[in-house]
Amino acid sequence: MTAVVTDPATSTGWLRRNAVAILGIVGLFVVWDLAARAFSDAFVLAGPSDVVVYVIENHALMARALGVTLSNAAIGFVLGNLAAVLLALIALIWPRSEAVVTGLALFVFCLPLVATGPILRVFFGPGPWPQILLAALAVYYTTLIPLLVGLRAVPATWFDLVRSYGRGRVATLVHVRMMASLPYLFAGLQIAAPAAFLGAMVGEFTGAERGMGVLTIRAMRALDVDMTWALASIATAVAILVYLVIGWLAKLVLRDPPPVILAPPSTGGRAGKTIWRPLANAALVTAVIVTIWWGALAALDVSPFFAKRPGDVFAALYLDGDAAQTRATLFTALGETAVFLLPGYFAGLFAGAGLAMLVVLQPALAGTAMTLSIALRSVPIVTTAPLVVLLVGRGAVGTITLVAVMVFFPTFVACLHGLRQAPGQVMDVFNSFAAGPVSQLIRVRIPAMLPAFFAAARMSVPASVLAVTVVEWLATGNGIGSLMALSASLSDYDMLWSAVVLVSVLSSLGYASVGLLEARVLRVYAPEQTTT
Repeated sequence: MTAVVTDPATSTGWLRRNAVAILGIVGLFVVWDLAARAFSDAFVLAGPSDVVVYVIENHALMARALGVTLSNAAIGFVLGNLAAVLLALIALIWPRSEAVVTGLALFVFCLPLVATGPILRVFFGPGPWPQILLAALAVYYTTLIPLLVGLRAVPATWFDLVRSYGRGRVATLVHVRMMASLPYLFAGLQIAAPAAFLGAMVGEFTGAERGMGVLTIRAMRALDVDMTWALASIATAVAILVYLVIGWLAKLVLRDPPPVILAPPSTGGRAGKTIWRPLANAALVTAVIVTIWWGALAALDVSPFFAKRPGDVFAALYLDGDAAQTRATLFTALGETAVFLLPGYFAGLFAGAGLAMLVVLQPALAGTAMTLSIALRSVPIVTTAPLVVLLVGRGAVGTITLVAVMVFFPTFVACLHGLRQAPGQVMDVFNSFAAGPVSQLIRVRIPAMLPAFFAAARMSVPASVLAVTVVEWLATGNGIGSLMALSASLSDYDMLWSAVVLVSVLSSLGYASVGLLEARVLRVYAPEQTTT
């Protein structure tokens, strides 16, 4: 029998390297406990000890609910990410299809879960499929966009090498592009993990029989603060664990340093075509969406009472006798939403990018910053939205904060990954000239981060819409989210489908606006992302 001896020096070294992270995590729990004591009379925050006691006393109930939600989220996570990989490969193998593939995927991702949840419940009934599909819808696009970025993040010399051996497009895809895309794929999977859990819980809010979402409804109706924060803490712990497991797998797979990517800049020779190409692509994507929408409902022979066709939505907005009132109601609600959506979006975007830069400059902060960011993103917004609104009121502060939190995490993860993709050879050159960390950040790391930053900015457009509509649905009672929830409860499907279409179109336009800015910037700093 062989005795296992632990090297004290190794243990001491690990503790020394992670001392700041450990102290930061302990500090978070201390702040949490102090805040719970300070707001004990408000009944909006349970402390760590209260959460532990509740989980121990109700471990069987919590375990059953977690098992149901986790299984639905896991199936949705797998299905959504497989769909993302398939769509990315189709777009890459058949470049002419990329505009249609990404446009259709974007429109589906922009469908607000607040509205699609009840619609899926009508289609599939009380079983698990609404939860699974909502989890898949919440994650596939967060993987698709980083994956497309990674498939293009390839040194031009690698293509020359493959061609010199007489190999074709398939070999280039398997041996070059797919290997180069792995870091971005893992980043997308880490972002998707909390989103899958959130999607499953939102699905359970729409009429499921079991799961953590069902318990959350019960806790909120009973104003059971301990139960609410116990559910939120369990969801956070699961998301952090999955995030760490994916990161561990990434370290096992990704052993090579990031390469130097040299791609020829865009020549601009096709400037005349670029004016009309986006318009033609938009028209084609619109035609495909309308065809699939109408064809799917016709093939399934779904009752037109709750499954509205494109013509029904057009009539509700422009032809019916109350069309003017419908439009006025929709645009009034949209105006109420925009007041909170835009500040929250930009606050989360720049907070995530700023913290990622700070972590690169001060690596000792990485453990604490990552734990805090995962916790903020993993705490289900469906549980915290009512409590945050109770704490800070129904005004701008609570709603903007919750929107910013939803945008912050994917931006932080993507930007941190992008900053670390700075080529080692270039960093060695700067080190040889004794360039400081700030100079390296500005001249090397930030340009390397830009593709990831814009990918996060694009993904965050629908994510911010999801956040603000959920908050309006559960807490504030204003805006387009509240209108969609009210329409669903009153079976006003003309209003519901009109709101879904309008929100999806506006989200797509916001996404396209970010894309236009991205194309201008990356044409200079990352031309491989703008050439095919």
